[in-house]
Amino acid sequence: MLIKCATQKTVSDTATALQAAVQANHFGVMQVHNLKETMNKKGVEFAHECLIFEVCQPQQAKKVLNENMSVSTALPCRISVYEEDGKTMLATLKPSTLLAMFNTPQLAEVAQEVEDTIVKIMNETASA
Repeated sequence: MLIKCATQKTVSDTATALQAAVQANHFGVMQVHNLKETMNKKGVEFAHECLIFEVCQPQQAKKVLNENMSVSTALPCRISVYEEDGKTMLATLKPSTLLAMFNTPQLAEVAQEVEDTIVKIMNETASA
């Protein structure tokens, strides 16, 4: 259900590389949430760096939503960049697994295409 990969880059450098890889693969970054910053602003001390990127490929999203608007609750896709045990990690939930929960087997191919592209984006980010 979870796809993870490690990189030798810092969280900041990984975030920059991720932005570029997302665009190079015809996805867009809709929003970036800085979890550490947000929690600290709310008075919750949180020491870990964690950026959550909301990414989307509008044509694929349209295909999915035209079949089942309930899937909107699982969109957009998210890729997290965070520190764990001294390493920078990228992680995402498998779109194929998420979409399977909506009982729309006709969307399996779209989900797999999105998943393959997100894995490609993550691998490009980690190695660039």
